[in-house]
Amino acid sequence: MPRLLRQAARVAAPLRPATSSRLGLECFSLNATDSSGPQRDLSSPSGSELSSPPYSPVSEDDVPSRKRKRTTAVIKTEVTETRRSPRKAPKVESSSTPARKPRRQPAKQIKSEDGNIIVEPPAGWEEMYSVTTELRKRHLAPVDTMGCESLAEDHRPPLERRLQTLVALMLSSQTKDTVTAVAMKNLQQNLPGGFTLSSLLAIDQEDLNQLISKVGFHNNKARFIKQTAAILQERFAGDIPDTIEGLTSLPGVGPKMAYLTMSAAWGRDEGIGVDVHVHRITNLWGWHKTSTPEQTRAALEAWLPREKWHDINHLLVGLGQTICLPIGRRCGECDLSERKLCPSAVAGSPAKRKVKREIKVEIKEEPAGDDNVAPVAALEATQETDDVASVVQIKSEDLGEVERVETAASAGRIPDIEGLGAGRARRLAKAVSSL
Repeated sequence: MPRLLRQAARVAAPLRPATSSRLGLECFSLNATDSSGPQRDLSSPSGSELSSPPYSPVSEDDVPSRKRKRTTAVIKTEVTETRRSPRKAPKVESSSTPARKPRRQPAKQIKSEDGNIIVEPPAGWEEMYSVTTELRKRHLAPVDTMGCESLAEDHRPPLERRLQTLVALMLSSQTKDTVTAVAMKNLQQNLPGGFTLSSLLAIDQEDLNQLISKVGFHNNKARFIKQTAAILQERFAGDIPDTIEGLTSLPGVGPKMAYLTMSAAWGRDEGIGVDVHVHRITNLWGWHKTSTPEQTRAALEAWLPREKWHDINHLLVGLGQTICLPIGRRCGECDLSERKLCPSAVAGSPAKRKVKREIKVEIKEEPAGDDNVAPVAALEATQETDDVASVVQIKSEDLGEVERVETAASAGRIPDIEGLGAGRARRLAKAVSSL
């Protein structure tokens, strides 16, 4: 019997766990003998009065050892790649706390004790102006070499140079400086007798239109120049007016053009000439919140020192032509962005998204007295859009005459070149965006 138990224990040893107790071995041996025989109480460690087979210990040498299997934990690291738009600059991980974006702190109106309103300049404007001046010295802009102030012929008398400066400003409206410079050179070389008031009076309007055909709205500008030449001869003794009121009374001359003419032709800073670049950039800087260039001019003149009125137009126009572009601002190349001075700086360079559509506009001819409205055959609108702005450029090779209908609100008002095509531009921009 003991021999049988020892053999059973050897067989059961590989099957039992390594931490098996004496109790488990006894249970196995009892089951192996006779299931019908008397059972002993196994709940007590000392056994019972019932007979039980004698226990024979099994040595560790007789029982084969069982090695515990080692398990290796495999940790999977799942990397999820996030698709980023190519128009947005990737975020740079940095342990340091990112610098806060500068807040917009526009000029403030403060009421003094005596009741007068004092305008407090925007915070940090002097540093921004100084940094922009140094930045402009490193970046040559078209306005530096082909600006309207430098297009008049140097060998001409002052009276004729002033006339040429006025005409250059009239041509520059809604036209790039490079195109304006070519048109002025064309007039200087091809006007019979040179670029003088008498030659403008003598030339036919159609021939004048051909000489300036590359500028925007050349049909209307040719008509305005002819009308202006006649007014200068009759009312101003052949010279241009030396007041803002006199200049704005000329056809096609608005406030911006008048202030620039006073500064460039007469050397007097009567006001700030605010064009689209000055209006846009000063609002981006947070100096004010205005909706029109005329509002921007009034806001700037309220606090900007008078000695800077002449330079700020040239400064910001060059910045808008090289760095702070209307579409795709190069904030990465701007010192104002690097020094955290510009509240509108954007990371990276937004890519241009150009959509080109050709829109045909038909206008029915209706008689208006002796004149007819010339139809517009086709207009071409090009829209450039990025994350911050949208610009629609309109190209019309043959615009034709524009019928001007005077209403009670506009009767007697002198047309301004700056406002030409504004409503048409908005309608075409809406049509392009809906395609």
